[in-house]
Amino acid sequence: MDSFAPLARSSDRFRPGADARTCLLVVALALTCALLSSGAPDEKHISVYSNVANYSLPISQHKAVDYVGLLELLEPLGTVSARTSKDHWRIRFNDLDSDFVAGKAHANIRGSDVGLTSPFLLENGRGLVPLSCLALLLPRILGGPVTFNQSAGRLFIGNVAVHFTAQVSQTTPPRLVMNFTSPVNPTISTEPGRLVMLFTHEPLVAPGSRALTFDNKLIPSASFQEGNGAAEVVVSGTVPLMASFSNDGRTITISPPQTPPAPPPTQTQTAPPAPAGPAPPAAQLSSPTPVQTTPVTSASRRYFVVVDAGHGGEERGAALTDQLAEKDITLAFARRLRQELEARDLATLLVRDADTTLTLDQRASAANASGAAIYISLHATSQGGGVSLYTALTPPPGQDHPPFLDWDSAQASFLPASRLAATGVAAELRNQKIPVRILVAPLRPLNNLITPAIAIEIAPPGNDVTQLNAPAYQGQIASALALGVSDIRNQLQGTAK
Repeated sequence: MDSFAPLARSSDRFRPGADARTCLLVVALALTCALLSSGAPDEKHISVYSNVANYSLPISQHKAVDYVGLLELLEPLGTVSARTSKDHWRIRFNDLDSDFVAGKAHANIRGSDVGLTSPFLLENGRGLVPLSCLALLLPRILGGPVTFNQSAGRLFIGNVAVHFTAQVSQTTPPRLVMNFTSPVNPTISTEPGRLVMLFTHEPLVAPGSRALTFDNKLIPSASFQEGNGAAEVVVSGTVPLMASFSNDGRTITISPPQTPPAPPPTQTQTAPPAPAGPAPPAAQLSSPTPVQTTPVTSASRRYFVVVDAGHGGEERGAALTDQLAEKDITLAFARRLRQELEARDLATLLVRDADTTLTLDQRASAANASGAAIYISLHATSQGGGVSLYTALTPPPGQDHPPFLDWDSAQASFLPASRLAATGVAAELRNQKIPVRILVAPLRPLNNLITPAIAIEIAPPGNDVTQLNAPAYQGQIASALALGVSDIRNQLQGTAK
């Protein structure tokens, strides 16, 4: 408002008989100030997400058609220049030329004629293209994949999308744990009945369903929506909710505020004596070394599937590309598989839900302690194609000492069920036209498990290794795996401890 001060002071010199234009200026100034103080509506804009930069651009409207400046859109993405010759506007991006003509609904891009949905506009040397043409124009100009959600004003260049999973723990109080494939930093606000997270800088995309429901009275649901270049996640709650960040911004935990503990009673009573000893487990294993289980599971929840993302932490696994490690692919796929399994009412535990280091003994102990009906180990490779399914090749049985089983051959009595699981999953993968083969190998921790167990190694669908990280490819395989497990749940149910 300080920039209007000199004009405002000029009104002190206004007197009857002054030029009517001065009066109009003062009135216009007053109206402008009133509008500014009342708050103008948000400007309509488009958000662009890429591996190079994330940025926002204004949208202008001409004859009810939305337009955006093409030069401004391309500038952060590479070397670009533009020049005007009469009604022609020529733009060069990374040494490749495109030619647009003012008022014409077509353009020449890399030597090919491309039709536009509305005429190209040239305003003061600035080239404007219809917003609805971006999904057609940009792949030709950039030479790579582009995804454009026009209604939401969000443009994704390349494989940059951030995905997330959401699960409510059966604890007291409950916690909604949201895991993201990349760090996020949303703006968080609370209001009665809900917590709102606004993602204005992150390329966050919707999960399998935009409406998520949880079997919990305090945190019953969440929803995903997007518009005007931003994504929003709204968490509904019957109590006030708070959010906290962890895992370097990759995990957001939402829960009711902690209430202070109740004061101790003035009189204490002696508790009845505890039973003489713990109840014996269904099976015990003689491990060569003591095993500490890192993951903590809720005793009140029975898990049907244990999903184990291979590698993690200091163990990166295979270097699929210079930037892509196997441990990252397996974790992203494990979260996607959990979402598909739980959508089919198959309660799922992730042995590793962060970039942590776990030994093979720790993984086996966590799976055995869960009492789940099936264990699935996940791996990725740059070689071959499709999916390889493995069951254990156990060594000759060692010396059992009841109630203890030999650690290295504990899987032996579960091998028939493991092979049944591999066959059922393979059948569904083939139904989805995904190449699959079934193999046996002396793999750990499969040998150490007292439940049906399979290992899955995912290869890219073609020569492009980065497709291992493509949401569509991961989703296709995860959906087939989840459906295959669901189809044989009755046969597996009897193996759950």
